[in-house]
Amino acid sequence: MGKTLIRFAKPEEAQLLSELAQCSKGHWPYDADFLASCKEELTYNESQLASPQYCFKVAELGNQTIAGFFALNFSESDSPELEALFVDPVLIGQGWGKQLLNAAVSVAKEHKAKSIKLQGDPFAEDFYLANGAVKVGETESNSIPGRFLPLLEICL
Repeated sequence: MGKTLIRFAKPEEAQLLSELAQCSKGHWPYDADFLASCKEELTYNESQLASPQYCFKVAELGNQTIAGFFALNFSESDSPELEALFVDPVLIGQGWGKQLLNAAVSVAKEHKAKSIKLQGDPFAEDFYLANGAVKVGETESNSIPGRFLPLLEICL
């Protein structure tokens, strides 16, 4: 993986992170209509990145390229929600997701959280289960009515 830095995302990187999220979602076998329906949900703005309610961190390669990022929403401080964890598609399967998830767990522990909750993409469910999450239910997608997503939790 080379030298990596996990750092706070800068508010001015909101568009870059939005593009990375959409590109990463496109790694899975979704059609163009589905991806278009997810665009709003995968778009981040500067105020979100600057908000104390959120923690956005990026994995930055030695050449300052962003390999991926995560976003924790601390609106429920004892159980923040992992709202995003995306890796550049060319780097998927190389350990970046696990590194970002471990960093998110560390941040949650620093905030004295009891668990991390997340609504996972069905294609990512096995990744989360293999990294300590448990399935606690399912919920209907905000983007696609009638599509259900796994609800997962990582106990800290």
